[in-house]
Amino acid sequence: MAGGTVRGMSVTYVGSGPYCYANSLAMILGGEAPSPAVIEVLTGSPYGLQLIGGRLPLFDAFGWDPEIGLDAAIGLLGWECERVDGGTVAVALDRLRRACQDGPVLAGPLELGLLSYQPGSGKAVGADHYVVVLEVGDDTVLVHDPQGYPYATLPVGAFGEAWRGELISYLERPFRMRYGFTRREQVSSEEALRRSLPAGLAWLAGRTDVEVPPGTLGQAEAAERTAELVEEGLDPEVRMLWQAFAVRVGARRLDDLAACLSLLGLDAGAAVAGEQARIVGGLQGPLVSGDDVALAAGLRRLAPTYERLRAVLRGEVLALHR
Repeated sequence: MAGGTVRGMSVTYVGSGPYCYANSLAMILGGEAPSPAVIEVLTGSPYGLQLIGGRLPLFDAFGWDPEIGLDAAIGLLGWECERVDGGTVAVALDRLRRACQDGPVLAGPLELGLLSYQPGSGKAVGADHYVVVLEVGDDTVLVHDPQGYPYATLPVGAFGEAWRGELISYLERPFRMRYGFTRREQVSSEEALRRSLPAGLAWLAGRTDVEVPPGTLGQAEAAERTAELVEEGLDPEVRMLWQAFAVRVGARRLDDLAACLSLLGLDAGAAVAGEQARIVGGLQGPLVSGDDVALAAGLRRLAPTYERLRAVLRGEVLALHR
């Protein structure tokens, strides 16, 4: 059953969490947006675990990145938009200024560490982030930052440096933005979720049409190898990333996947996703306390669940089309 249980009722997590692109897209679409939970599932992020380059484990699908996910979610919801990037910082800021005159703009990925209104900022660390840009003045940029900063401002130059995103590994060209959102088709949340299922199964199976760095592993292989990395001595930077970001976002994604599958009546798939959410969420305590034996054991419990989810979900999807 999705989520935890109270007197037999399913309880899906509601609260804070690093859903920056899902929250940003929800802001852009306004009253016609589904919940950020639905948007996150539509991106495809919950369908897997990848060990990027054999070193960086993240709880998202093998070969997936937020740019792939955003485009998928926008299309599945029946929307389209303009997407532009590249050029010099001056050209990009002028482009952004003009676009904001017609409405809010979804900007990103940006370097989280260079957003000067966030405490502890000032150094690029390769942490990707998305914001909604409301206005570009002569000296400042006004944004809604979904990480808890409505109407935040920062100097134009500082925004430009963050927007360059030099350390963000999947960013091919800097200064990416999406604007001019128009609806081409009315699609309900349930229908969008149904349409996303084939892509979810493809992510679970290990897509071959996406580029990955050498040495990248997915699903069970990624979980098993990450358990070994824990036993060998987890890289301190990876441990910090997991403590602050990766585990909690991974657990939330899976909890949302369980709720969405349950909404579609795919109860067996929802049960496996709910189990995964519990396992991933349960890694946070051992991770922070330094109990690496429990951390590695949790990862090994997680490893076989990806193939189990794929098999169960494949059967339920086939049944939907009979």
